[in-house]
Amino acid sequence: MRRTRTHALVAATAAATLAGGVWAAAVANASPVPASDTEVTDKYAPGLLRAMERDLGLEAAEAVELMEFQESAGSRTEDVAAKLKDSYAGAWIDGARSATVAVTDAADVATVEKAGLEAVVVDHTIAELSSWKLSLDDTLAGLEGVPSFYVDVESNQVVVDVHAGARAEAVKAVREAGVPAGAVAYRTSTEQPTTLMNVIGGNAYYIGSGSRCSVGFSATGGFVTAGHCGTRGATTSQPSGTFTVSSFPGNDYAYVSTGSDDTPLGLVNNYSGGTVGVTGHSVAPVGTSVCRSGSTTGWHCGTISALGASVTYSQGTVSGLIRTNVCAEPGDSGGSLLAGTVAQGMTSGGSGNCSSGGTTYFQPVGEALSAAGVSLITSGGGTTPPPTTTCSGYESTFSGTASAGSAYGEPSASGFSAASGTFRGCLDGPSGADFDLYLQKYSGGTWTTVASGTTSAPDEKVSYSGTSGTYRWVVDAYSGSGSYTGAYDTP
Repeated sequence: MRRTRTHALVAATAAATLAGGVWAAAVANASPVPASDTEVTDKYAPGLLRAMERDLGLEAAEAVELMEFQESAGSRTEDVAAKLKDSYAGAWIDGARSATVAVTDAADVATVEKAGLEAVVVDHTIAELSSWKLSLDDTLAGLEGVPSFYVDVESNQVVVDVHAGARAEAVKAVREAGVPAGAVAYRTSTEQPTTLMNVIGGNAYYIGSGSRCSVGFSATGGFVTAGHCGTRGATTSQPSGTFTVSSFPGNDYAYVSTGSDDTPLGLVNNYSGGTVGVTGHSVAPVGTSVCRSGSTTGWHCGTISALGASVTYSQGTVSGLIRTNVCAEPGDSGGSLLAGTVAQGMTSGGSGNCSSGGTTYFQPVGEALSAAGVSLITSGGGTTPPPTTTCSGYESTFSGTASAGSAYGEPSASGFSAASGTFRGCLDGPSGADFDLYLQKYSGGTWTTVASGTTSAPDEKVSYSGTSGTYRWVVDAYSGSGSYTGAYDTP
């Protein structure tokens, strides 16, 4: 089986509950894939393992082996460095294979090897190298053609990156700094570093002399936010940009064009150490659960109570807003409103606060994108519209939005009761994604997968002949994010 990852259901309950005479256990550990990976996923975040698979080509077990080795090696090198004192010349790790400590005194090799580490004898201590590099901070800083310089412990030298034609000036500066020629290596480079900033929904940005608002959503070349945050031509910092479109009152939207050093990402800050991937935009109906991100109060959720609302501020009336019972406070203005992973709007204003609650209005995102003539940037790099379902002719249906690496219980995490017979399920996921469909049965206090559709396509169909009991469908976003629809028949 190609599926080797364990996903916890997003809709997991917090504790066991009695339903229909059967214990519907907590599903936080429910998995649509083999239980052999449970310990791996429990110890390391699935997102971390997926990133290591993507970027380093490592399977989950290999990634865990690497991280455990590096954790152990790091601890041992710290201990050895403290014992070596003046002889210590740095340390480095080679994958999951070895860890090396450099020393300047051959008598200290035994101390290193006793800790299970490899030892190498070199000429310069880490203290000397660091001191020389510090001297170069004064002479090389700002020197044209020298983009960077650093201590390289493996070569036991200070490495100076230089552009073609700039070496002579760099060598002269190093000599003036009193750094021994043998302790410096020059590397020809074409790099020209620039400051970088990721533009992420919910993060703060600053206007003019220091007023603060929040990014709504990344869009082509910049981001959309609230119009009252800045007039056309106003400049921003962190990220740097310019309001090229702004409408307020009447509307409350704006578009900020950012510089080439800033990277707009299809993400929203959830202020819990992570982000939510944006999969598209829509107009969600009244009653939809939504969450808001803002730089003052972080991440808060509630429901949509009205669409097309008008609200009068001291500056004038704004119409066509989304009314919610989500709280917000000054500085959250412009921030992101999401229904699951689907963009809804940007924070406009309201009443109350996040201590006592309140009413908050949001400018629909679609109107802002249209006015600016830009496209929403999603976590997949483009706009992902909801799929057109091909799951027709079934008794029951379900739908939702899924983030890559997450799994969702349908039609609920606690499942449904069914008689003996044939179960049929169908899933229609977003184009370009790899969504899987599992049928699980509750038995003996755990959920067990009894049938699955795990092709590399976004759409799956499952058929299973089973006995009576409690079942649930599980939608697993193996890769990609977006909206899905599904349907099923029960005996």
